[in-house]
Parts: sequence; C-alpha cells; structure tokens
Amino acid sequence: MLNFELYNPTNLVFGKGQIEKLSVLVPYGSKILLAYGGGSIFKNGIYEQVKNALTGFEIVEFGGIEPNPHFETLMKAVEIIREQKIDFILAVGGGSVIDGVKFISGAVQFDGDPIDILQKRLLIKDLTKVIPFGTVLTLPATGSEMNSGAVVTIESTQEKLAFGGSALFPQFSICDPTVIASLPVRQLQNGVVDAYTHVLEQYLTYPHEGYLQDRIAESILNTLIQVGPSVVKNPTDYALASNFMWSCTMALNGLIQKGVPSDWATHMIGHELTALYGIDHARTLAIIGPNLYRVMFETKKGKLAQYGKRIFNLTGNEDEIANEAINKTVEFFHTMGMQTNLSECTEDYSKTADFIVNRFEERGWKAMGEKQNITLDKVKSIVEMSY
Repeated sequence: MLNFELYNPTNLVFGKGQIEKLSVLVPYGSKILLAYGGGSIFKNGIYEQVKNALTGFEIVEFGGIEPNPHFETLMKAVEIIREQKIDFILAVGGGSVIDGVKFISGAVQFDGDPIDILQKRLLIKDLTKVIPFGTVLTLPATGSEMNSGAVVTIESTQEKLAFGGSALFPQFSICDPTVIASLPVRQLQNGVVDAYTHVLEQYLTYPHEGYLQDRIAESILNTLIQVGPSVVKNPTDYALASNFMWSCTMALNGLIQKGVPSDWATHMIGHELTALYGIDHARTLAIIGPNLYRVMFETKKGKLAQYGKRIFNLTGNEDEIANEAINKTVEFFHTMGMQTNLSECTEDYSKTADFIVNRFEERGWKAMGEKQNITLDKVKSIVEMSY
C-alpha cells in the first residue's frame, strides 16, 4: 500500500429532517450568502426549510449558478461578498452549486487574478484566506459535499477546469435523502453513473496491495448496481434514496483513493465534451470510460479481470473476463439511461479528438492516468473510438 494522509474535516449531517440543524451549524452571528442554482429549491420546499432554519440570520441571496458553474457568474458572487462583507456561504444545491461555492470561497481573498486558480490548477491551503462555507445537498452525484475538489467552466474559452485544496472542505454538509423525491429522472440517472465512474477512476488501475480499499470500492459499485435502477423508478423509497446518497458521498470523499493509484483521465477528457457541447457530465463519462478501458486494455487488464469476477461474477480466462467486464459496464450504463456514443449526443463531432489533443498540448498535459501512459495519441484514439 502507498503512503498516504487522510484529512477530512467535514461534519456530515445525514438523514431526515436535518436541515433544521442549520441554526446551530452556521456560526452564530454570521452574515450569510445563500447560493443556489436555477430555482428548483423553491419548488421542492427546500428553500423554505432553509430560510425557516436560519431565522434571525442576515442573509444575502445569490441564485443562478449554472450546471457546470461558470467562472463569469461566480465572480459576481465574489464581488457581492467583498462589497457586503459577508463572512459565511451556504451552498444549497447539487455538485455544481457546491463546486461554485468552493471557487467563490477561495477567490474572495485571492491575491491575484482569480482565473489563475483554474488555469494554473492552484491548491488553496490557507484557511485564513477563504470564506468558510457549508452545504445543503439537493442532488447526490459528485461527492463535492465531503471533499475539497471542484470543477468550474470558463465560458469565454470553453474550458472546464479542476482545482481544489485542503482549505476548501465544507465545514458541514446536510444530506437529507428525502430531497431526491422531486428530482427529474435524468438527474437521478446521472447521479448514479457519476458516482459509479468516480469509483472506477480510483479502482480500475492495476492490481496492488490495497486490499481493503478494493473491497470498499467494490461494495460501493455493488450498492449502486443494486439500488441505481430502482431509485430512479421510486425515489421516495427511503432505503433506496439513503443508500444512493451515501454511496455518492463515499465514492469521492477521499477514503477509497488513499494508499492506491488512481486514474482520472476519463474525467479530464469528459470535461472537454461538456465544455464543447454542453453534454451532462455523467454522460460524458459513460461515453469516454469504456473506450479508455479498451484502448488501455493491456495495462488495465489485470484490474478489469478482478472487477469482472467480483462485480459481475464472470468466468473464463483473464482476457475474456476483462473484455466482458467492459461490456457489462456499458450494459449497466444503458440500463441507467446513458448513451455511450458521442454521435448520439451531437452531430458536430468529427474534429473533436484533434481539438481535445490540441487543447491538452496547449496546457502542457502530455500524459495522464495511473501510470502516466495515456499519452496524447492514446487520448486521440479514445475519443475517436467514442464517436
């Protein structure tokens, strides 16, 4: 097992009715920026619950944070915080709102141009230079409620870029599984596939000695396979909803990544598809992931075979099991309503591979993956295979 440090200061408050605890979770006397997205929280009652729980606090509202939050929008919130001397942010929403708030938190006191946080992939580590924040999760998927990473889109350059740092953990996150009852089917489907692929990024590398990490990762995969199709059909079932929400959090709260190699190339390529075409994040992962495994088959074969045996109970020789494991993954994505070809999502795809390779070259990204062997020519093959 590789050396590691595990640091996660987020107070996760899980279960029914937990929004009521906001008044004791938010520091007394705080002036709050209440950040949210397109307004679904007004329809499902969450806004009213939050406001009632924060009676007596001074609140400034900032709505309109987009799916794949835009740098340009978030900078408007940064200016509001500076002007009104706000000292706490509450993100009420899914991963996009929470990611946006992480950027806002780090940008307010940033010494320089905040766009550098994204373009230079800076790590924000100084707790005295961020605005503290908490979250009320409304859409399980990204695990952003219990990690310090985020992704933000620069609309002007069509770039979707990741950043993070130890100062960007939420102080607390309220996770009430009952909130998923009003979510559209598409968002539930996306959440399952997003979390599933988060696990694969940390699991489908090569055989190693992280036995416990493998078993934890496999348990999350098995749980998502078990509850995923059912929770889409019946999101009011609390057993399904709670296991779905907790699986999404566990998939990316840092635990299963400790002591083991990880990949993340599927995400890096997938982000480009979202930035270029506006394709839902989870759906870009369903398009790219299986083809990355095919192109990188020889270096991932051992772990693919383990995955096939333990998750899908496959038998045969190593090559047969590994190949069929990829096919079974695609089948599961189809079960979850995913399209797994780029041509099903956009007509203008013929030059996508060249564009992404050129974009990576401009950023100096010459290789990626757990062995840094996913070179730019491999990226081109992966994207072209995904057409």
